[in-house]
Amino acid sequence: MLRKRLNSFRYAIAGIADMARTQANVKIHLLATVLVVIAGCYFGLTRTEWCLISLAIALVLAAEGFNTALEHLTDLVSPEYHSLAGKTKDVAAGAVLLAAIGAAAVGLLIFLPKIMALL
Repeated sequence: MLRKRLNSFRYAIAGIADMARTQANVKIHLLATVLVVIAGCYFGLTRTEWCLISLAIALVLAAEGFNTALEHLTDLVSPEYHSLAGKTKDVAAGAVLLAAIGAAAVGLLIFLPKIMALL
């Protein structure tokens, strides 16, 4: 039982690592994550602000994971072009975009007043 649980974590971590290695947009989101964490440390975010930032980051990275999984599955079941396969990929990418826009809005609401106070 414990071995199965440990293996499930290993598979999940392998999937995250593969996604980070192979997906250009994930690399961009990870860079943004690092910059946001640095900015959060600099500005001394409150616990609530960290919670909101953490949820926004997790949402975007999870959306990227779902998008990557759907792209792989779509390529498997439809190796030749099919309009529905294209729509599937477009909708998944759109979901990532929506998550990223929401995360950017959270970031602006938290960081913009802090940046304005410096000016």
